Amino acid sequence: MNAVVQPTPLAGEICAPSSKSETHRALICAAFAPGTTDIDCTTTSDDIDATADCLEALGARIARTERGFRVRPVSGSSASDNVPAPNRGATLDCRESGSTLRFLLPVVCALGCEATMTGRGRLPQRPLSPLYEQLLEHGATLSRQGELPLAVGGRLRAGRFHLPGNVSSQFVTGLLLAAPLLGAPLEIVVSEPVESRPYLDITLEVMKAFGVDVSSSREQYADGSRALVFDVCASGYRSPDSLTIGGDWSNAAFWLAAGAIGRRGVAIRGLDVTSAQGDRQILAALSLLGAHVLRSPEGAAMRPADLHSTTLNVSSCPDLVPPLAAVASFSSGTTRITGASRLRLKESDRLETVAAAVNALGGSCVIADDDLLITGSSTLAGGVVDAAGDHRIAMMAAVMATRCVEPTTIVGAECVNKSYPNFFRDFSELGGVVGMEA
Repeated sequence: MNAVVQPTPLAGEICAPSSKSETHRALICAAFAPGTTDIDCTTTSDDIDATADCLEALGARIARTERGFRVRPVSGSSASDNVPAPNRGATLDCRESGSTLRFLLPVVCALGCEATMTGRGRLPQRPLSPLYEQLLEHGATLSRQGELPLAVGGRLRAGRFHLPGNVSSQFVTGLLLAAPLLGAPLEIVVSEPVESRPYLDITLEVMKAFGVDVSSSREQYADGSRALVFDVCASGYRSPDSLTIGGDWSNAAFWLAAGAIGRRGVAIRGLDVTSAQGDRQILAALSLLGAHVLRSPEGAAMRPADLHSTTLNVSSCPDLVPPLAAVASFSSGTTRITGASRLRLKESDRLETVAAAVNALGGSCVIADDDLLITGSSTLAGGVVDAAGDHRIAMMAAVMATRCVEPTTIVGAECVNKSYPNFFRDFSELGGVVGMEA
Protein backbone atom coordinates (compact mmCIF):
# COMPACT_ATOMS: atom_id res chain seq x y z
CA MET A 1 0.00 0.00 0.00
CA ASN A 2 1.34 3.43 -0.99
CA ALA A 3 0.37 6.72 0.64
CA VAL A 4 0.30 9.88 -1.48
CA VAL A 5 0.67 12.94 0.75
CA GLN A 6 -0.19 16.43 -0.44
CA PRO A 7 1.89 19.41 0.80
CA THR A 8 -0.47 20.69 3.49
CA PRO A 9 0.86 21.78 6.94
CA LEU A 10 -0.58 20.05 9.99
CA ALA A 11 -2.22 21.94 12.86
CA GLY A 12 -4.64 21.31 15.70
CA GLU A 13 -4.95 19.02 18.70
CA ILE A 14 -4.92 15.25 19.00
CA CYS A 15 -4.81 12.57 21.70
CA ALA A 16 -1.60 10.57 22.02
CA PRO A 17 -1.77 6.83 21.34
CA SER A 18 -1.03 4.54 24.29
CA SER A 19 2.62 3.76 24.99
CA LYS A 20 3.79 0.69 23.13
CA SER A 21 6.76 0.31 25.50
CA GLU A 22 4.60 0.32 28.62
CA THR A 23 1.98 -1.98 27.13
CA HIS A 24 4.48 -4.72 26.16
CA ARG A 25 5.76 -4.82 29.72
CA ALA A 26 2.36 -4.60 31.39
CA LEU A 27 0.95 -7.49 29.34
CA ILE A 28 3.89 -9.72 30.26
CA CYS A 29 3.69 -8.93 33.98
CA ALA A 30 -0.10 -9.41 33.98
CA ALA A 31 0.21 -12.79 32.26
CA PHE A 32 2.12 -14.14 35.28
CA ALA A 33 0.37 -12.26 38.10
CA PRO A 34 -2.32 -14.27 39.94
CA GLY A 35 -5.74 -12.72 39.44
CA THR A 36 -7.25 -10.71 36.62
CA THR A 37 -5.66 -7.47 35.46
CA ASP A 38 -7.42 -4.78 33.46
CA ILE A 39 -5.00 -2.74 31.37
CA ASP A 40 -6.39 0.61 30.29
CA CYS A 41 -4.90 1.02 26.83
CA THR A 42 -6.79 2.98 24.20
CA THR A 43 -4.78 1.76 21.20
CA THR A 44 -2.91 -1.30 20.04
CA SER A 45 -0.57 -2.23 17.18
CA ASP A 46 0.94 -5.22 15.37
CA ASP A 47 3.80 -5.37 17.89
CA ILE A 48 1.48 -5.30 20.89
CA ASP A 49 -0.79 -7.89 19.30
CA ALA A 50 2.27 -10.09 18.75
CA THR A 51 3.12 -10.00 22.46
CA ALA A 52 -0.51 -10.69 23.44
CA ASP A 53 -0.72 -13.64 21.02
CA CYS A 54 2.56 -15.11 22.32
CA LEU A 55 1.34 -14.87 25.91
CA GLU A 56 -1.89 -16.59 24.91
CA ALA A 57 0.15 -19.35 23.29
CA LEU A 58 1.78 -19.86 26.70
CA GLY A 59 -1.64 -20.18 28.36
CA ALA A 60 -2.72 -16.67 29.35
CA ARG A 61 -6.20 -15.47 28.33
CA ILE A 62 -6.21 -11.94 26.94
CA ALA A 63 -9.40 -10.23 25.80
CA ARG A 64 -9.92 -6.84 24.18
CA THR A 65 -12.29 -4.61 26.14
CA GLU A 66 -13.60 -1.09 25.78
CA ARG A 67 -10.85 0.00 28.17
CA GLY A 68 -8.04 -1.99 26.57
CA PHE A 69 -7.07 -5.51 27.68
CA ARG A 70 -8.34 -7.91 30.33
CA VAL A 71 -5.60 -10.41 31.21
CA ARG A 72 -6.14 -13.70 33.01
CA PRO A 73 -2.76 -15.25 33.81
CA VAL A 74 -1.15 -18.55 32.97
CA SER A 75 -2.51 -20.92 35.62
CA GLY A 76 -0.97 -23.58 37.82
CA SER A 77 2.52 -23.87 39.23
CA SER A 78 5.62 -25.91 38.63
CA ALA A 79 8.91 -25.72 40.51
CA SER A 80 7.72 -23.06 42.92
CA ASP A 81 4.49 -21.33 43.86
CA ASN A 82 5.70 -18.28 41.94
CA VAL A 83 6.15 -20.05 38.63
CA PRO A 84 3.12 -20.72 36.40
CA ALA A 85 2.85 -23.88 34.34
CA PRO A 86 2.69 -22.74 30.71
CA ASN A 87 1.61 -24.70 27.69
CA ARG A 88 4.49 -26.91 26.62
CA GLY A 89 5.56 -27.06 23.02
CA ALA A 90 3.95 -23.70 22.26
CA THR A 91 4.87 -21.76 19.13
CA LEU A 92 5.35 -18.05 19.76
CA ASP A 93 5.04 -15.93 16.61
CA CYS A 94 6.82 -12.66 17.36
CA ARG A 95 5.99 -11.33 13.86
CA GLU A 96 8.43 -8.43 13.33
CA SER A 97 8.58 -7.32 16.96
CA GLY A 98 12.08 -7.20 18.41
CA SER A 99 10.63 -6.29 21.81
CA THR A 100 8.41 -9.38 21.81
CA LEU A 101 11.28 -11.72 20.99
CA ARG A 102 13.85 -10.19 23.33
CA PHE A 103 11.45 -9.78 26.25
CA LEU A 104 9.84 -13.20 26.02
CA LEU A 105 12.93 -15.30 25.27
CA PRO A 106 14.28 -15.04 28.86
CA VAL A 107 10.73 -15.44 30.20
CA VAL A 108 10.24 -18.72 28.31
CA CYS A 109 13.64 -19.91 29.56
CA ALA A 110 12.63 -19.04 33.14
CA LEU A 111 9.39 -21.01 32.80
CA GLY A 112 11.32 -24.12 31.82
CA CYS A 113 8.97 -25.11 29.02
CA GLU A 114 9.93 -26.22 25.56
CA ALA A 115 8.77 -23.70 23.00
CA THR A 116 9.51 -22.43 19.51
CA MET A 117 9.91 -18.74 18.77
CA THR A 118 9.49 -17.50 15.23
CA GLY A 119 9.09 -14.25 13.32
CA ARG A 120 9.61 -12.57 9.98
CA GLY A 121 10.99 -9.52 8.23
CA ARG A 122 14.36 -8.40 9.61
CA LEU A 123 13.68 -10.05 12.97
CA PRO A 124 15.83 -13.15 12.30
CA GLN A 125 18.80 -10.89 11.52
CA ARG A 126 18.44 -8.69 14.59
CA PRO A 127 21.09 -9.80 17.10
CA LEU A 128 20.49 -11.71 20.31
CA SER A 129 24.09 -11.70 21.57
CA PRO A 130 25.17 -11.40 24.34
CA LEU A 131 21.80 -12.30 25.88
CA TYR A 132 21.89 -15.58 23.97
CA GLU A 133 25.20 -16.64 25.56
CA GLN A 134 24.08 -15.62 29.06
CA LEU A 135 20.95 -17.73 28.77
CA LEU A 136 23.01 -20.74 27.70
CA GLU A 137 25.44 -20.20 30.57
CA HIS A 138 22.57 -20.26 33.07
CA GLY A 139 20.87 -23.46 32.00
CA ALA A 140 18.80 -22.73 28.89
CA THR A 141 19.12 -24.73 25.69
CA LEU A 142 18.71 -22.81 22.44
CA SER A 143 19.00 -23.66 18.78
CA ARG A 144 21.40 -21.82 16.51
CA GLN A 145 21.48 -18.05 16.86
CA GLY A 146 20.64 -15.87 13.87
CA GLU A 147 17.93 -18.16 12.57
CA LEU A 148 14.22 -18.41 13.22
CA PRO A 149 12.43 -20.56 14.30
CA LEU A 150 14.42 -20.62 17.55
CA ALA A 151 13.92 -23.75 19.66
CA VAL A 152 13.94 -23.05 23.40
CA GLY A 153 14.36 -25.61 26.17
CA GLY A 154 16.04 -26.23 29.49
CA ARG A 155 15.39 -24.19 32.60
CA LEU A 156 17.03 -20.88 33.44
CA ARG A 157 18.89 -20.77 36.76
CA ALA A 158 19.04 -17.69 38.93
CA GLY A 159 22.43 -16.14 39.61
CA ARG A 160 24.58 -13.32 38.30
CA PHE A 161 24.18 -12.26 34.66
CA HIS A 162 26.58 -9.95 32.83
CA LEU A 163 25.61 -7.69 29.93
CA PRO A 164 27.33 -4.73 28.29
CA GLY A 165 25.49 -1.43 28.52
CA ASN A 166 26.19 -0.35 24.94
CA VAL A 167 23.89 -2.91 23.31
CA SER A 168 20.13 -3.21 23.35
CA SER A 169 18.44 -2.35 26.65
CA GLN A 170 15.82 -4.93 25.61
CA PHE A 171 18.20 -7.69 26.71
CA VAL A 172 18.29 -6.29 30.23
CA THR A 173 14.52 -5.79 30.26
CA GLY A 174 13.98 -9.40 29.21
CA LEU A 175 16.04 -10.67 32.14
CA LEU A 176 14.32 -8.29 34.55
CA LEU A 177 10.88 -9.50 33.45
CA ALA A 178 11.98 -13.14 33.77
CA ALA A 179 13.52 -12.74 37.23
CA PRO A 180 10.30 -12.97 39.33
CA LEU A 181 9.58 -16.36 37.74
CA LEU A 182 12.81 -18.00 38.90
CA GLY A 183 11.95 -18.49 42.58
CA ALA A 184 15.41 -17.26 43.60
CA PRO A 185 17.25 -13.91 43.61
CA LEU A 186 18.84 -12.72 40.40
CA GLU A 187 21.54 -10.12 39.73
CA ILE A 188 22.10 -8.37 36.41
CA VAL A 189 25.42 -6.59 36.01
CA VAL A 190 25.34 -4.02 33.20
CA SER A 191 28.64 -2.36 32.30
CA GLU A 192 28.58 1.41 31.99
CA PRO A 193 27.83 3.54 30.12
CA VAL A 194 24.26 2.25 29.91
CA GLU A 195 22.59 3.45 26.73
CA SER A 196 18.79 3.75 26.49
CA ARG A 197 18.57 3.78 30.29
CA PRO A 198 15.08 5.35 30.19
CA TYR A 199 13.72 2.11 28.70
CA LEU A 200 14.99 0.26 31.78
CA ASP A 201 13.27 2.84 33.97
CA ILE A 202 9.99 2.02 32.19
CA THR A 203 10.55 -1.66 32.95
CA LEU A 204 11.24 -1.00 36.63
CA GLU A 205 8.19 1.27 36.90
CA VAL A 206 5.84 -1.35 35.42
CA MET A 207 7.33 -4.17 37.51
CA LYS A 208 6.84 -2.07 40.64
CA ALA A 209 3.16 -1.67 39.72
CA PHE A 210 3.01 -5.49 39.75
CA GLY A 211 4.58 -5.77 43.20
CA VAL A 212 8.21 -6.40 42.21
CA ASP A 213 10.81 -4.08 43.67
CA VAL A 214 14.19 -4.01 41.97
CA SER A 215 17.12 -2.43 43.77
CA SER A 216 20.10 -1.02 41.93
CA SER A 217 23.66 -0.16 42.91
CA ARG A 218 26.97 0.61 41.25
CA GLU A 219 30.19 -1.36 41.30
CA GLN A 220 33.61 0.03 40.48
CA TYR A 221 36.52 -2.18 39.51
CA ALA A 222 40.29 -1.94 39.81
CA ASP A 223 40.68 -0.94 36.15
CA GLY A 224 38.40 2.06 36.69
CA SER A 225 35.40 0.57 34.89
CA ARG A 226 31.95 0.70 36.47
CA ALA A 227 28.76 -1.31 36.27
CA LEU A 228 25.12 -0.87 37.19
CA VAL A 229 23.81 -3.84 39.17
CA PHE A 230 20.12 -4.75 39.39
CA ASP A 231 19.01 -7.07 42.21
CA VAL A 232 15.62 -8.78 41.88
CA CYS A 233 14.21 -10.65 44.86
CA ALA A 234 12.56 -14.05 44.62
CA SER A 235 8.96 -12.87 45.05
CA GLY A 236 6.59 -13.27 42.12
CA TYR A 237 4.24 -10.82 40.42
CA ARG A 238 1.09 -9.47 42.09
CA SER A 239 -1.75 -7.99 40.09
CA PRO A 240 -2.61 -4.32 40.74
CA ASP A 241 -6.15 -5.18 39.49
CA SER A 242 -5.96 -2.36 36.95
CA LEU A 243 -3.23 -0.28 35.33
CA THR A 244 -3.48 2.74 33.06
CA ILE A 245 -0.98 3.04 30.20
CA GLY A 246 0.42 6.50 29.52
CA GLY A 247 0.64 8.27 26.18
CA ASP A 248 3.37 7.24 23.75
CA TRP A 249 6.11 9.87 23.45
CA SER A 250 7.84 7.96 20.64
CA ASN A 251 4.85 8.22 18.31
CA ALA A 252 3.68 11.61 19.56
CA ALA A 253 7.13 12.93 18.62
CA PHE A 254 6.07 12.92 14.95
CA TRP A 255 3.14 15.24 15.65
CA LEU A 256 5.36 17.54 17.70
CA ALA A 257 7.83 17.58 14.80
CA ALA A 258 4.95 18.47 12.47
CA GLY A 259 4.05 21.34 14.77
CA ALA A 260 7.63 22.63 14.70
CA ILE A 261 7.72 22.81 10.88
CA GLY A 262 4.09 23.84 10.38
CA ARG A 263 2.30 27.17 10.50
CA ARG A 264 0.11 27.16 13.62
CA GLY A 265 1.42 24.37 15.82
CA VAL A 266 0.19 21.00 17.11
CA ALA A 267 -0.95 20.05 20.63
CA ILE A 268 -0.95 16.50 22.02
CA ARG A 269 -3.21 15.49 24.90
CA GLY A 270 -2.47 12.55 27.17
CA LEU A 271 1.30 12.93 27.49
CA ASP A 272 2.94 12.91 30.92
CA VAL A 273 5.87 15.33 30.92
CA THR A 274 7.29 13.47 33.95
CA SER A 275 7.03 10.05 32.27
CA ALA A 276 9.86 7.53 32.54
CA GLN A 277 9.79 7.31 28.74
CA GLY A 278 13.08 8.66 27.44
CA ASP A 279 11.51 9.92 24.24
CA ARG A 280 9.96 12.82 26.12
CA GLN A 281 13.38 14.30 25.37
CA ILE A 282 11.79 15.32 22.06
CA LEU A 283 10.73 18.52 23.81
CA ALA A 284 14.28 19.49 24.73
CA ALA A 285 15.64 18.41 21.35
CA LEU A 286 13.11 20.45 19.37
CA SER A 287 13.76 23.41 21.65
CA LEU A 288 17.47 23.17 20.75
CA LEU A 289 16.42 23.33 17.11
CA GLY A 290 14.56 26.56 17.86
CA ALA A 291 10.96 25.36 18.11
CA HIS A 292 8.58 26.89 20.66
CA VAL A 293 7.74 24.25 23.29
CA LEU A 294 4.69 24.38 25.56
CA ARG A 295 4.14 21.98 28.49
CA SER A 296 0.97 21.50 30.50
CA PRO A 297 -0.64 18.96 32.86
CA GLU A 298 -2.69 17.76 29.87
CA GLY A 299 0.26 17.18 27.52
CA ALA A 300 2.53 19.20 25.28
CA ALA A 301 2.38 21.45 22.25
CA MET A 302 4.85 22.60 19.62
CA ARG A 303 4.70 25.85 17.69
CA PRO A 304 6.85 26.88 14.74
CA ALA A 305 9.68 29.38 15.11
CA ASP A 306 12.95 30.21 13.38
CA LEU A 307 14.57 26.79 13.22
CA HIS A 308 18.34 26.48 13.27
CA SER A 309 20.97 23.76 13.35
CA THR A 310 22.42 22.16 16.47
CA THR A 311 24.15 18.98 17.65
CA LEU A 312 21.96 16.26 19.16
CA ASN A 313 23.18 13.15 20.98
CA VAL A 314 20.54 10.42 20.70
CA SER A 315 22.29 7.56 22.53
CA SER A 316 19.52 7.47 25.14
CA CYS A 317 16.64 8.07 22.70
CA PRO A 318 17.52 6.55 19.28
CA ASP A 319 13.89 6.24 18.19
CA LEU A 320 13.70 10.04 18.02
CA VAL A 321 16.09 10.23 15.07
CA PRO A 322 13.40 10.09 12.32
CA PRO A 323 11.27 12.98 13.67
CA LEU A 324 14.38 14.98 14.54
CA ALA A 325 15.76 14.41 11.04
CA ALA A 326 12.46 15.68 9.63
CA VAL A 327 12.77 18.95 11.56
CA ALA A 328 16.51 19.31 10.89
CA SER A 329 15.74 19.13 7.16
CA PHE A 330 13.95 22.48 7.47
CA SER A 331 16.39 24.12 9.91
CA SER A 332 19.04 26.59 8.74
CA GLY A 333 22.60 25.25 8.83
CA THR A 334 23.84 21.70 9.31
CA THR A 335 22.56 19.60 12.22
CA ARG A 336 24.70 16.74 13.50
CA ILE A 337 22.94 13.76 15.10
CA THR A 338 25.39 11.67 17.11
CA GLY A 339 25.27 8.46 19.17
CA ALA A 340 23.17 6.74 16.53
CA SER A 341 25.10 3.52 15.89
CA ARG A 342 22.33 1.21 17.12
CA LEU A 343 20.00 2.55 14.44
CA ARG A 344 21.63 0.09 12.06
CA LEU A 345 19.89 -2.76 13.96
CA LYS A 346 16.29 -1.53 13.81
CA GLU A 347 13.50 -2.60 11.45
CA SER A 348 15.78 -1.21 8.75
CA ASP A 349 19.33 0.11 8.81
CA ARG A 350 17.83 3.35 10.01
CA LEU A 351 20.95 5.42 9.36
CA GLU A 352 20.73 4.45 5.72
CA THR A 353 16.95 4.73 5.39
CA VAL A 354 16.69 8.09 7.18
CA ALA A 355 19.36 9.51 4.88
CA ALA A 356 17.70 7.96 1.82
CA ALA A 357 14.30 9.44 2.74
CA VAL A 358 15.66 12.95 3.31
CA ASN A 359 17.62 12.87 0.07
CA ALA A 360 14.71 11.40 -1.92
CA LEU A 361 12.63 14.45 -1.03
CA GLY A 362 15.33 16.86 -2.15
CA GLY A 363 17.08 17.40 1.17
CA SER A 364 20.70 16.81 2.15
CA CYS A 365 21.65 14.08 4.61
CA VAL A 366 25.11 12.52 4.82
CA ILE A 367 26.20 9.57 6.96
CA ALA A 368 29.54 10.18 8.71
CA ASP A 369 30.52 6.97 10.52
CA ASP A 370 27.60 6.60 12.95
CA ASP A 371 26.45 10.22 12.75
CA LEU A 372 23.97 11.96 10.49
CA LEU A 373 24.73 15.40 9.02
CA ILE A 374 21.58 17.12 7.81
CA THR A 375 21.76 20.44 5.98
CA GLY A 376 18.42 22.20 6.18
CA SER A 377 16.41 24.07 3.57
CA SER A 378 13.32 26.27 3.71
CA THR A 379 11.40 23.77 1.61
CA LEU A 380 11.87 20.44 -0.17
CA ALA A 381 10.75 19.23 -3.57
CA GLY A 382 8.78 16.08 -2.67
CA GLY A 383 9.12 12.76 -4.44
CA VAL A 384 9.03 9.03 -3.71
CA VAL A 385 10.21 7.50 -0.42
CA ASP A 386 10.60 3.76 0.13
CA ALA A 387 9.58 3.13 3.75
CA ALA A 388 11.77 -0.01 3.66
CA GLY A 389 9.32 -1.83 5.92
CA ASP A 390 10.13 0.60 8.75
CA HIS A 391 7.20 2.27 10.49
CA ARG A 392 9.24 5.25 11.67
CA ILE A 393 10.55 5.98 8.17
CA ALA A 394 6.99 6.06 6.83
CA MET A 395 5.89 8.45 9.57
CA MET A 396 8.94 10.67 9.08
CA ALA A 397 8.29 10.91 5.34
CA ALA A 398 4.64 11.84 5.92
CA VAL A 399 5.62 14.67 8.27
CA MET A 400 8.27 15.97 5.87
CA ALA A 401 5.80 15.80 2.98
CA THR A 402 3.67 18.50 4.58
CA ARG A 403 6.40 21.04 3.79
CA CYS A 404 7.26 19.87 0.28
CA VAL A 405 6.38 21.65 -2.96
CA GLU A 406 5.03 18.59 -4.77
CA PRO A 407 3.18 15.51 -3.48
CA THR A 408 5.13 12.72 -1.80
CA THR A 409 4.51 9.01 -2.38
CA ILE A 410 5.42 6.70 0.50
CA VAL A 411 5.94 3.15 -0.77
CA GLY A 412 4.92 0.44 1.70
CA ALA A 413 3.14 2.88 4.02
CA GLU A 414 1.18 0.06 5.67
CA CYS A 415 4.23 -0.61 7.85
CA VAL A 416 2.89 2.05 10.27
CA ASN A 417 0.66 -0.76 11.58
CA LYS A 418 3.68 -2.07 13.46
CA SER A 419 3.37 0.64 16.10
CA TYR A 420 0.61 3.09 15.08
CA PRO A 421 -2.18 1.70 12.88
CA ASN A 422 -4.19 4.91 13.21
CA PHE A 423 -1.31 7.14 12.09
CA PHE A 424 -2.84 8.25 8.77
CA ARG A 425 -6.28 8.67 10.35
CA ASP A 426 -4.77 11.02 12.93
CA PHE A 427 -2.70 12.66 10.19
CA SER A 428 -5.96 13.54 8.42
CA GLU A 429 -7.53 14.73 11.68
CA LEU A 430 -4.73 17.31 11.93
CA GLY A 431 -5.54 18.58 8.45
CA GLY A 432 -3.23 16.39 6.42
CA VAL A 433 -4.29 15.34 2.95
CA VAL A 434 -3.40 11.75 2.11
CA GLY A 435 -4.67 9.17 -0.33
CA MET A 436 -3.99 5.42 -0.20
CA GLU A 437 -3.18 3.42 -3.32
CA ALA A 438 -2.96 -0.35 -3.63
